[in-house]
Amino acid sequence: MTSSELSSNSGSEPCDEPHITLVPITTALARGGTASTSAPGYDRSTISAGIAHIGVGNFHRVHQGVYLDDLFATRPDQRHWGVVGIGLREHETSQAKAAAYGAQGQDGLYTVTRYTKDGRRTSRIIGSMIEYLYGPADPAAVVTRLTDPSIRIVSLTITEGGYNLDEHSGAFRLDEPAVAADLHREHPETTFGVLTAALAARRAAGIAPFTVMSCDNLRHNGETARVAVLGFARAVDPDLARWIDDHVAFPNSMVDRIAPSVPTRTRAALNAGTGIDDALPALTEDYRQWILQDDFPTGRPAWEDLGVQLRPDVAAFEAVKGRLLNASHMLLAYPAALAGYRWVAEAAADPAIATVLTRFMAADAAPLLQAPAGVSLEHYQQMVVERFANPHLPDTVLRVAHDGAAKLPVFHRATAEGLLSTGGDLRRVALLLASFRQYTSGVDEHDRTFTVEEPHLSDADWSLLRSGDPLRALEASPFAAWRLGGSPTFVSAYLHVVDLLQAQGVHAALQHAISELPSPQPQGGQPHEARSQREPATTRRLHA
Repeated sequence: MTSSELSSNSGSEPCDEPHITLVPITTALARGGTASTSAPGYDRSTISAGIAHIGVGNFHRVHQGVYLDDLFATRPDQRHWGVVGIGLREHETSQAKAAAYGAQGQDGLYTVTRYTKDGRRTSRIIGSMIEYLYGPADPAAVVTRLTDPSIRIVSLTITEGGYNLDEHSGAFRLDEPAVAADLHREHPETTFGVLTAALAARRAAGIAPFTVMSCDNLRHNGETARVAVLGFARAVDPDLARWIDDHVAFPNSMVDRIAPSVPTRTRAALNAGTGIDDALPALTEDYRQWILQDDFPTGRPAWEDLGVQLRPDVAAFEAVKGRLLNASHMLLAYPAALAGYRWVAEAAADPAIATVLTRFMAADAAPLLQAPAGVSLEHYQQMVVERFANPHLPDTVLRVAHDGAAKLPVFHRATAEGLLSTGGDLRRVALLLASFRQYTSGVDEHDRTFTVEEPHLSDADWSLLRSGDPLRALEASPFAAWRLGGSPTFVSAYLHVVDLLQAQGVHAALQHAISELPSPQPQGGQPHEARSQREPATTRRLHA
Protein backbone atom coordinates (compact mmCIF):
# COMPACT_ATOMS: atom_id res chain seq x y z
CA MET A 1 0.00 0.00 0.00
CA THR A 2 1.07 3.59 -0.56
CA SER A 3 1.04 6.07 2.30
CA SER A 4 -2.30 7.54 1.30
CA GLU A 5 -3.86 4.09 0.86
CA LEU A 6 -2.56 2.90 4.21
CA SER A 7 -3.96 5.91 6.04
CA SER A 8 -7.27 6.29 4.20
CA ASN A 9 -8.33 2.67 4.50
CA SER A 10 -11.12 2.16 7.01
CA GLY A 11 -8.93 -0.50 8.58
CA SER A 12 -11.38 -3.34 9.08
CA GLU A 13 -11.00 -4.94 5.69
CA PRO A 14 -7.98 -3.90 3.59
CA CYS A 15 -8.34 -4.80 -0.05
CA ASP A 16 -5.72 -7.54 0.09
CA GLU A 17 -6.64 -9.04 3.49
CA PRO A 18 -10.45 -9.20 3.85
CA HIS A 19 -12.40 -10.60 6.82
CA ILE A 20 -9.49 -10.86 9.24
CA THR A 21 -10.32 -11.58 12.87
CA LEU A 22 -7.87 -9.81 15.13
CA VAL A 23 -6.39 -11.58 18.15
CA PRO A 24 -5.04 -9.95 21.34
CA ILE A 25 -1.30 -9.37 21.16
CA THR A 26 -0.70 -11.54 24.23
CA THR A 27 -2.54 -14.37 22.49
CA ALA A 28 -0.48 -13.85 19.35
CA LEU A 29 2.70 -14.06 21.42
CA ALA A 30 1.57 -17.30 23.05
CA ARG A 31 0.82 -18.77 19.62
CA GLY A 32 4.24 -17.80 18.25
CA GLY A 33 2.87 -14.97 16.11
CA THR A 34 0.36 -14.89 13.26
CA ALA A 35 0.53 -15.84 9.59
CA SER A 36 1.96 -12.41 8.77
CA THR A 37 3.69 -11.39 12.01
CA SER A 38 6.63 -12.99 13.81
CA ALA A 39 7.01 -13.30 17.58
CA PRO A 40 10.18 -12.70 19.63
CA GLY A 41 12.73 -15.47 19.27
CA TYR A 42 13.24 -15.86 23.02
CA ASP A 43 11.37 -16.73 26.19
CA ARG A 44 10.18 -13.39 27.50
CA SER A 45 10.08 -14.68 31.08
CA THR A 46 13.89 -14.79 31.00
CA ILE A 47 14.16 -11.00 30.51
CA SER A 48 14.95 -8.78 33.51
CA ALA A 49 15.18 -5.01 33.67
CA GLY A 50 18.44 -3.12 33.18
CA ILE A 51 17.33 -0.01 31.26
CA ALA A 52 14.66 2.55 32.12
CA HIS A 53 13.45 4.64 29.22
CA ILE A 54 11.67 7.97 29.65
CA GLY A 55 9.45 8.91 26.71
CA VAL A 56 8.21 5.71 25.06
CA GLY A 57 7.15 7.26 21.77
CA ASN A 58 7.15 5.84 18.28
CA PHE A 59 10.85 6.50 17.73
CA HIS A 60 12.06 4.62 20.80
CA ARG A 61 9.81 1.70 19.96
CA VAL A 62 11.14 1.28 16.40
CA HIS A 63 14.75 2.07 17.30
CA GLN A 64 16.21 1.05 20.68
CA GLY A 65 13.26 -1.25 21.40
CA VAL A 66 13.90 -3.19 18.18
CA TYR A 67 17.67 -3.28 18.67
CA LEU A 68 17.19 -4.84 22.10
CA ASP A 69 14.61 -7.29 20.80
CA ASP A 70 17.15 -8.43 18.20
CA LEU A 71 19.85 -8.71 20.86
CA PHE A 72 17.76 -10.87 23.20
CA ALA A 73 17.05 -13.27 20.33
CA THR A 74 20.72 -13.76 19.52
CA ARG A 75 22.47 -13.35 22.89
CA PRO A 76 20.88 -15.14 25.88
CA ASP A 77 23.57 -13.65 28.11
CA GLN A 78 22.21 -10.15 27.35
CA ARG A 79 18.69 -10.67 28.65
CA HIS A 80 19.25 -8.62 31.79
CA TRP A 81 18.85 -5.43 29.71
CA GLY A 82 15.06 -5.39 29.47
CA VAL A 83 13.32 -2.02 29.37
CA VAL A 84 11.16 -0.34 31.99
CA GLY A 85 9.15 2.24 30.06
CA ILE A 86 8.29 5.47 31.85
CA GLY A 87 5.77 8.15 30.90
CA LEU A 88 5.94 11.43 32.79
CA ARG A 89 3.55 13.64 30.83
CA GLU A 90 -0.01 13.98 32.03
CA HIS A 91 -1.52 13.76 28.58
CA GLU A 92 -4.22 11.74 26.86
CA THR A 93 -1.68 9.81 24.78
CA SER A 94 0.38 9.00 27.87
CA GLN A 95 -2.70 7.69 29.63
CA ALA A 96 -3.47 5.50 26.60
CA LYS A 97 0.05 4.07 26.70
CA ALA A 98 -0.26 3.34 30.41
CA ALA A 99 -3.51 1.47 29.82
CA ALA A 100 -2.16 -0.46 26.84
CA TYR A 101 1.24 -1.39 28.25
CA GLY A 102 0.09 -2.42 31.72
CA ALA A 103 0.08 -6.02 32.84
CA GLN A 104 -3.70 -6.14 32.42
CA GLY A 105 -3.40 -4.89 28.84
CA GLN A 106 -0.64 -5.68 26.36
CA ASP A 107 2.04 -6.32 29.00
CA GLY A 108 4.53 -4.03 27.26
CA LEU A 109 4.11 -5.76 23.88
CA TYR A 110 3.62 -3.92 20.59
CA THR A 111 3.96 -4.57 16.87
CA VAL A 112 6.35 -2.91 14.44
CA THR A 113 5.64 -2.97 10.71
CA ARG A 114 8.49 -2.08 8.40
CA TYR A 115 8.00 -0.93 4.81
CA THR A 116 10.80 -0.87 2.25
CA LYS A 117 10.73 1.69 -0.57
CA ASP A 118 9.55 -1.00 -3.02
CA GLY A 119 6.57 -1.82 -0.81
CA ARG A 120 7.71 -5.01 0.90
CA ARG A 121 6.27 -5.32 4.39
CA THR A 122 7.46 -7.24 7.44
CA SER A 123 5.75 -7.19 10.83
CA ARG A 124 6.88 -8.44 14.22
CA ILE A 125 5.95 -8.42 17.89
CA ILE A 126 8.49 -6.60 20.07
CA GLY A 127 8.99 -7.94 23.59
CA SER A 128 11.91 -5.90 24.95
CA MET A 129 9.79 -3.65 27.21
CA ILE A 130 8.76 -5.69 30.23
CA GLU A 131 7.29 -3.00 32.50
CA TYR A 132 5.64 0.40 32.16
CA LEU A 133 5.23 3.13 34.80
CA TYR A 134 2.95 6.14 34.44
CA GLY A 135 4.50 8.92 36.50
CA PRO A 136 1.45 11.16 37.02
CA ALA A 137 -0.34 8.29 38.76
CA ASP A 138 2.50 7.66 41.22
CA PRO A 139 5.59 9.90 40.86
CA ALA A 140 7.25 8.39 43.94
CA ALA A 141 7.14 4.93 42.34
CA VAL A 142 9.15 6.18 39.38
CA VAL A 143 11.98 7.44 41.59
CA THR A 144 11.90 4.22 43.61
CA ARG A 145 12.21 2.13 40.42
CA LEU A 146 15.12 4.24 39.19
CA THR A 147 16.88 3.70 42.53
CA ASP A 148 16.93 -0.07 41.97
CA PRO A 149 20.58 -1.14 41.42
CA SER A 150 19.52 -3.30 38.46
CA ILE A 151 18.74 -0.14 36.46
CA ARG A 152 22.10 0.82 35.05
CA ILE A 153 21.03 2.99 32.11
CA VAL A 154 18.27 5.60 31.88
CA SER A 155 17.67 6.55 28.26
CA LEU A 156 15.67 9.52 27.02
CA THR A 157 13.56 10.48 24.03
CA ILE A 158 11.84 13.62 25.29
CA THR A 159 12.11 15.72 22.06
CA GLU A 160 14.43 18.59 21.25
CA GLY A 161 12.40 21.04 23.31
CA GLY A 162 12.26 18.78 26.36
CA TYR A 163 15.70 19.80 27.64
CA ASN A 164 14.47 23.27 28.61
CA LEU A 165 17.66 25.18 27.76
CA ASP A 166 17.72 28.91 27.17
CA GLU A 167 18.38 29.62 23.48
CA HIS A 168 20.66 32.56 24.30
CA SER A 169 22.68 31.40 27.32
CA GLY A 170 22.43 27.62 26.96
CA ALA A 171 21.59 27.36 30.67
CA PHE A 172 18.83 25.20 32.12
CA ARG A 173 15.71 27.30 32.66
CA LEU A 174 14.63 27.13 36.29
CA ASP A 175 11.81 29.61 35.62
CA GLU A 176 9.84 27.21 33.43
CA PRO A 177 6.59 26.67 35.40
CA ALA A 178 6.78 22.86 35.67
CA VAL A 179 10.43 23.01 36.70
CA ALA A 180 9.81 25.76 39.23
CA ALA A 181 7.00 23.70 40.76
CA ASP A 182 9.21 20.59 40.82
CA LEU A 183 11.82 22.35 42.95
CA HIS A 184 9.30 22.48 45.79
CA ARG A 185 7.57 19.11 45.35
CA GLU A 186 8.22 16.18 47.66
CA HIS A 187 8.02 13.89 44.64
CA PRO A 188 9.24 15.56 41.41
CA GLU A 189 7.35 15.00 38.18
CA THR A 190 9.53 16.44 35.39
CA THR A 191 12.26 14.49 33.63
CA PHE A 192 15.20 16.26 35.24
CA GLY A 193 13.54 16.48 38.63
CA VAL A 194 12.97 12.73 38.57
CA LEU A 195 16.54 11.99 37.43
CA THR A 196 17.99 14.25 40.11
CA ALA A 197 15.86 12.69 42.84
CA ALA A 198 16.78 9.16 41.77
CA LEU A 199 20.49 9.97 41.62
CA ALA A 200 20.28 11.59 45.06
CA ALA A 201 18.61 8.45 46.44
CA ARG A 202 21.25 6.19 44.90
CA ARG A 203 24.02 8.36 46.29
CA ALA A 204 22.50 8.25 49.78
CA ALA A 205 22.15 4.46 49.59
CA GLY A 206 25.67 3.91 48.29
CA ILE A 207 24.40 2.62 44.92
CA ALA A 208 26.44 3.39 41.81
CA PRO A 209 24.74 5.96 39.57
CA PHE A 210 23.04 4.97 36.34
CA THR A 211 24.24 6.29 32.98
CA VAL A 212 21.99 8.90 31.35
CA MET A 213 21.76 8.21 27.60
CA SER A 214 19.96 10.78 25.47
CA CYS A 215 18.57 9.46 22.19
CA ASP A 216 17.12 12.78 21.02
CA ASN A 217 17.96 14.66 17.84
CA LEU A 218 20.34 17.18 19.41
CA ARG A 219 23.93 18.14 18.80
CA HIS A 220 25.95 16.81 21.74
CA ASN A 221 22.81 15.30 23.20
CA GLY A 222 24.68 13.69 26.09
CA GLU A 223 26.28 16.99 27.03
CA THR A 224 22.89 18.67 26.72
CA ALA A 225 21.40 16.13 29.13
CA ARG A 226 24.30 16.79 31.51
CA VAL A 227 23.62 20.55 31.47
CA ALA A 228 19.94 19.95 32.19
CA VAL A 229 20.50 17.48 35.05
CA LEU A 230 23.20 19.63 36.64
CA GLY A 231 21.07 22.75 36.24
CA PHE A 232 18.24 21.19 38.23
CA ALA A 233 20.56 19.51 40.74
CA ARG A 234 22.42 22.75 41.56
CA ALA A 235 19.13 24.39 42.44
CA VAL A 236 18.36 21.52 44.83
CA ASP A 237 21.76 20.70 46.33
CA PRO A 238 25.10 22.02 44.99
CA ASP A 239 26.98 19.13 46.63
CA LEU A 240 24.75 16.65 44.81
CA ALA A 241 25.41 18.49 41.55
CA ARG A 242 29.16 18.17 42.06
CA TRP A 243 28.78 14.43 42.75
CA ILE A 244 26.72 13.98 39.59
CA ASP A 245 29.27 15.93 37.55
CA ASP A 246 32.06 13.70 38.86
CA HIS A 247 30.35 10.30 38.73
CA VAL A 248 27.50 10.19 36.17
CA ALA A 249 28.20 9.42 32.51
CA PHE A 250 26.24 11.17 29.74
CA PRO A 251 27.33 9.54 26.46
CA ASN A 252 26.56 11.32 23.20
CA SER A 253 24.69 9.48 20.49
CA MET A 254 23.31 9.92 16.99
CA VAL A 255 20.13 7.99 16.23
CA ASP A 256 18.26 7.70 12.96
CA ARG A 257 15.07 6.01 11.81
CA ILE A 258 11.86 7.56 10.50
CA ALA A 259 8.95 6.78 12.79
CA PRO A 260 5.67 8.24 11.48
CA SER A 261 2.74 8.97 13.73
CA VAL A 262 -0.04 6.37 13.60
CA PRO A 263 -3.53 7.90 13.47
CA THR A 264 -6.68 5.82 13.91
CA ARG A 265 -7.10 4.76 10.29
CA THR A 266 -3.46 3.81 9.90
CA ARG A 267 -3.64 1.80 13.12
CA ALA A 268 -6.65 -0.12 11.84
CA ALA A 269 -4.91 -0.89 8.55
CA LEU A 270 -1.71 -2.00 10.31
CA ASN A 271 -3.66 -4.27 12.64
CA ALA A 272 -5.54 -5.79 9.75
CA GLY A 273 -2.18 -6.53 8.14
CA THR A 274 -0.71 -8.14 11.26
CA GLY A 275 -3.89 -9.89 12.40
CA ILE A 276 -3.28 -8.48 15.89
CA ASP A 277 -5.39 -6.13 17.99
CA ASP A 278 -2.63 -3.69 18.97
CA ALA A 279 -3.69 -0.43 20.64
CA LEU A 280 -0.36 1.20 19.72
CA PRO A 281 1.22 -0.36 16.62
CA ALA A 282 4.36 1.29 15.27
CA LEU A 283 5.46 1.83 11.69
CA THR A 284 8.88 2.47 10.25
CA GLU A 285 11.27 2.25 7.31
CA ASP A 286 13.97 -0.32 6.52
CA TYR A 287 16.85 2.04 7.33
CA ARG A 288 18.27 2.45 10.84
CA GLN A 289 21.48 3.86 12.28
CA TRP A 290 22.96 4.38 15.74
CA ILE A 291 26.32 5.97 16.52
CA LEU A 292 27.19 5.86 20.22
CA GLN A 293 29.97 7.08 22.48
CA ASP A 294 31.17 4.12 24.55
CA ASP A 295 30.94 5.66 28.03
CA PHE A 296 28.99 3.31 30.30
CA PRO A 297 30.80 2.85 33.62
CA THR A 298 28.33 0.25 34.97
CA GLY A 299 27.95 -1.70 31.73
CA ARG A 300 25.80 -1.69 28.58
CA PRO A 301 24.18 -4.11 26.15
CA ALA A 302 26.35 -5.62 23.41
CA TRP A 303 24.84 -3.26 20.84
CA GLU A 304 27.86 -3.58 18.58
CA ASP A 305 26.66 -7.10 17.71
CA LEU A 306 23.76 -5.47 15.84
CA GLY A 307 25.64 -2.87 13.86
CA VAL A 308 25.62 -0.02 16.38
CA GLN A 309 28.85 1.90 15.83
CA LEU A 310 30.73 2.69 19.03
CA ARG A 311 32.89 5.64 18.06
CA PRO A 312 34.45 8.73 19.67
CA ASP A 313 33.46 11.03 16.78
CA VAL A 314 29.72 11.06 17.46
CA ALA A 315 29.62 14.85 17.05
CA ALA A 316 30.57 14.59 13.37
CA PHE A 317 27.70 12.17 12.73
CA GLU A 318 25.31 14.39 14.70
CA ALA A 319 26.26 17.33 12.54
CA VAL A 320 25.77 15.43 9.28
CA LYS A 321 22.40 14.02 10.27
CA GLY A 322 21.08 17.17 11.90
CA ARG A 323 22.20 19.64 9.26
CA LEU A 324 21.42 17.47 6.23
CA LEU A 325 18.58 15.05 7.02
CA ASN A 326 16.74 16.82 9.86
CA ALA A 327 17.28 20.25 8.36
CA SER A 328 15.96 19.05 4.99
CA HIS A 329 12.92 17.52 6.68
CA MET A 330 12.10 20.94 8.14
CA LEU A 331 12.82 22.75 4.87
CA LEU A 332 10.38 20.40 3.16
CA ALA A 333 7.67 20.66 5.80
CA TYR A 334 6.71 24.33 5.80
CA PRO A 335 6.49 25.01 2.04
CA ALA A 336 4.76 21.61 1.66
CA ALA A 337 2.17 22.47 4.31
CA LEU A 338 1.48 25.81 2.60
CA ALA A 339 1.21 24.09 -0.79
CA GLY A 340 -1.43 21.74 0.61
CA TYR A 341 0.58 18.53 0.73
CA ARG A 342 -0.39 16.10 3.47
CA TRP A 343 2.24 13.40 3.01
CA VAL A 344 6.02 13.75 3.08
CA ALA A 345 6.41 11.30 0.19
CA GLU A 346 4.07 13.33 -2.00
CA ALA A 347 5.91 16.54 -1.19
CA ALA A 348 9.30 14.90 -1.83
CA ALA A 349 8.02 13.81 -5.26
CA ASP A 350 7.38 17.46 -6.20
CA PRO A 351 10.35 18.33 -8.47
CA ALA A 352 10.65 21.86 -7.10
CA ILE A 353 10.69 20.73 -3.47
CA ALA A 354 13.12 17.89 -4.22
CA THR A 355 15.44 20.30 -6.01
CA VAL A 356 15.31 22.77 -3.13
CA LEU A 357 16.37 19.99 -0.77
CA THR A 358 19.21 18.76 -2.96
CA ARG A 359 20.41 22.32 -3.59
CA PHE A 360 20.24 23.17 0.12
CA MET A 361 22.26 20.11 1.10
CA ALA A 362 24.86 20.37 -1.66
CA ALA A 363 25.36 24.13 -1.82
CA ASP A 364 24.43 25.42 1.64
CA ALA A 365 24.93 22.77 4.32
CA ALA A 366 27.47 20.19 3.12
CA PRO A 367 30.32 22.67 2.38
CA LEU A 368 30.18 23.71 6.05
CA LEU A 369 30.48 20.12 7.31
CA GLN A 370 33.41 17.80 7.93
CA ALA A 371 32.41 14.25 6.97
CA PRO A 372 33.27 11.51 9.49
CA ALA A 373 35.81 8.95 8.35
CA GLY A 374 34.21 6.48 5.97
CA VAL A 375 31.15 8.63 5.21
CA SER A 376 30.38 10.05 1.76
CA LEU A 377 28.35 13.24 2.04
CA GLU A 378 27.25 12.88 -1.58
CA HIS A 379 25.84 9.40 -0.96
CA TYR A 380 24.22 10.57 2.26
CA GLN A 381 22.42 13.42 0.49
CA GLN A 382 21.07 11.06 -2.16
CA MET A 383 19.85 8.68 0.53
CA VAL A 384 18.00 11.48 2.35
CA VAL A 385 15.82 12.31 -0.65
CA GLU A 386 15.18 8.62 -1.37
CA ARG A 387 14.03 8.00 2.20
CA PHE A 388 11.68 10.98 2.19
CA ALA A 389 10.17 9.81 -1.11
CA ASN A 390 9.25 6.30 0.13
CA PRO A 391 5.58 6.13 -1.02
CA HIS A 392 4.79 3.25 1.33
CA LEU A 393 5.68 5.16 4.52
CA PRO A 394 2.70 7.31 5.61
CA ASP A 395 4.62 10.12 7.26
CA THR A 396 2.70 13.37 7.52
CA VAL A 397 4.03 16.82 6.73
CA LEU A 398 2.51 18.18 9.94
CA ARG A 399 4.33 15.59 12.09
CA VAL A 400 7.62 16.86 10.70
CA ALA A 401 6.56 20.50 10.99
CA HIS A 402 5.48 20.09 14.62
CA ASP A 403 7.41 22.11 17.23
CA GLY A 404 9.54 24.00 14.75
CA ALA A 405 10.32 26.55 17.44
CA ALA A 406 12.39 23.91 19.22
CA LYS A 407 13.77 22.13 16.15
CA LEU A 408 14.72 24.93 13.76
CA PRO A 409 17.46 26.38 16.01
CA VAL A 410 18.92 22.89 16.46
CA PHE A 411 18.98 21.93 12.78
CA HIS A 412 19.32 25.23 10.89
CA ARG A 413 21.00 27.88 13.00
CA ALA A 414 24.59 26.73 12.42
CA THR A 415 24.08 26.59 8.65
CA ALA A 416 22.43 30.02 8.59
CA GLU A 417 25.26 31.54 10.60
CA GLY A 418 27.84 29.81 8.41
CA LEU A 419 26.28 31.19 5.24
CA LEU A 420 26.16 34.67 6.74
CA SER A 421 29.83 34.54 7.71
CA THR A 422 30.99 33.18 4.34
CA GLY A 423 28.77 35.29 2.12
CA GLY A 424 26.82 32.25 0.95
CA ASP A 425 23.48 32.04 -0.82
CA LEU A 426 20.76 32.85 1.72
CA ARG A 427 17.71 32.12 -0.42
CA ARG A 428 16.94 28.69 1.08
CA VAL A 429 17.28 30.02 4.63
CA ALA A 430 14.99 32.90 3.66
CA LEU A 431 12.49 30.40 2.21
CA LEU A 432 12.55 28.38 5.42
CA LEU A 433 11.85 31.28 7.77
CA ALA A 434 9.36 33.01 5.52
CA SER A 435 7.50 29.71 5.09
CA PHE A 436 7.54 29.03 8.82
CA ARG A 437 6.12 32.49 9.52
CA GLN A 438 3.25 31.92 7.08
CA TYR A 439 2.74 28.33 8.26
CA THR A 440 1.91 29.60 11.74
CA SER A 441 -1.29 31.09 10.28
CA GLY A 442 -2.66 27.54 9.90
CA VAL A 443 -3.99 28.24 6.39
CA ASP A 444 -2.55 26.88 3.14
CA GLU A 445 -2.58 28.64 -0.21
CA HIS A 446 -5.82 26.88 -1.12
CA ASP A 447 -7.47 28.53 1.90
CA ARG A 448 -7.68 25.21 3.77
CA THR A 449 -6.90 25.17 7.46
CA PHE A 450 -4.52 22.83 9.26
CA THR A 451 -3.47 22.36 12.87
CA VAL A 452 -0.34 24.19 14.03
CA GLU A 453 1.33 22.64 17.09
CA GLU A 454 4.02 24.91 18.52
CA PRO A 455 4.16 24.31 22.27
CA HIS A 456 7.41 26.25 22.70
CA LEU A 457 6.16 29.54 21.26
CA SER A 458 5.24 32.12 23.88
CA ASP A 459 2.41 34.62 23.56
CA ALA A 460 5.02 37.23 22.69
CA ASP A 461 6.38 34.97 19.93
CA TRP A 462 2.90 34.52 18.45
CA SER A 463 2.44 38.29 18.39
CA LEU A 464 5.72 38.75 16.56
CA LEU A 465 5.01 36.01 14.03
CA ARG A 466 1.54 37.34 13.30
CA SER A 467 2.62 40.96 13.13
CA GLY A 468 1.97 42.84 9.92
CA ASP A 469 5.72 43.47 9.70
CA PRO A 470 7.51 40.29 8.52
CA LEU A 471 10.77 41.46 10.09
CA ARG A 472 9.25 41.18 13.55
CA ALA A 473 9.15 37.39 13.06
CA LEU A 474 12.95 37.37 13.15
CA GLU A 475 12.74 38.68 16.73
CA ALA A 476 10.74 35.65 17.95
CA SER A 477 12.62 33.56 20.52
CA PRO A 478 13.56 30.67 18.17
CA PHE A 479 15.35 33.08 15.80
CA ALA A 480 16.41 36.13 17.83
CA ALA A 481 19.81 34.66 18.71
CA TRP A 482 20.56 34.13 15.01
CA ARG A 483 20.70 37.95 14.57
CA LEU A 484 19.46 37.66 11.00
CA GLY A 485 17.70 41.01 11.18
CA GLY A 486 21.09 42.70 11.39
CA SER A 487 22.15 41.42 7.97
CA PRO A 488 20.94 43.64 5.10
CA THR A 489 21.66 40.79 2.68
CA PHE A 490 19.46 38.36 4.56
CA VAL A 491 16.72 40.92 5.17
CA SER A 492 16.54 41.64 1.45
CA ALA A 493 16.39 37.93 0.57
CA TYR A 494 13.81 37.22 3.26
CA LEU A 495 11.47 40.08 2.35
CA HIS A 496 11.59 39.03 -1.30
CA VAL A 497 10.51 35.49 -0.41
CA VAL A 498 7.75 36.87 1.83
CA ASP A 499 6.50 38.87 -1.15
CA LEU A 500 6.66 35.83 -3.44
CA LEU A 501 4.73 33.63 -1.02
CA GLN A 502 2.04 36.23 -0.57
CA ALA A 503 1.69 37.50 -4.12
CA GLN A 504 2.55 34.48 -6.30
CA GLY A 505 2.42 31.41 -4.07
CA VAL A 506 4.63 28.64 -2.81
CA HIS A 507 5.95 27.35 -6.11
CA ALA A 508 7.13 30.79 -7.15
CA ALA A 509 9.10 30.96 -3.91
CA LEU A 510 10.48 27.47 -4.49
CA GLN A 511 11.55 28.29 -8.04
CA HIS A 512 13.25 31.45 -6.82
CA ALA A 513 15.19 29.39 -4.26
CA ILE A 514 16.63 27.13 -6.96
CA SER A 515 17.05 29.53 -9.88
CA GLU A 516 20.59 29.79 -11.14
CA LEU A 517 20.55 33.56 -10.97
CA PRO A 518 18.68 35.28 -8.12
CA SER A 519 15.66 37.26 -9.16
CA PRO A 520 15.88 41.01 -8.54
CA GLN A 521 15.36 41.65 -4.86
CA PRO A 522 13.92 44.78 -3.22
CA GLN A 523 16.37 47.06 -1.52
CA GLY A 524 16.38 47.17 2.26
CA GLY A 525 15.02 50.72 2.27
CA GLN A 526 11.75 49.83 0.52
CA PRO A 527 8.93 50.70 2.93
CA HIS A 528 6.84 47.78 4.12
CA GLU A 529 3.71 49.88 3.56
CA ALA A 530 4.35 49.84 -0.20
CA ARG A 531 4.79 46.09 -0.15
CA SER A 532 1.67 45.47 1.95
CA GLN A 533 -0.52 47.18 -0.63
CA ARG A 534 0.30 44.39 -3.07
CA GLU A 535 -0.63 41.59 -0.66
CA PRO A 536 -3.63 39.41 -1.58
CA ALA A 537 -6.62 39.14 0.69
CA THR A 538 -5.52 35.84 2.21
CA THR A 539 -2.24 37.43 3.26
CA ARG A 540 -3.87 40.46 4.79
CA ARG A 541 -5.96 38.03 6.83
CA LEU A 542 -2.72 36.44 8.06
CA HIS A 543 -1.58 39.80 9.37
CA ALA A 544 -4.85 40.65 11.05
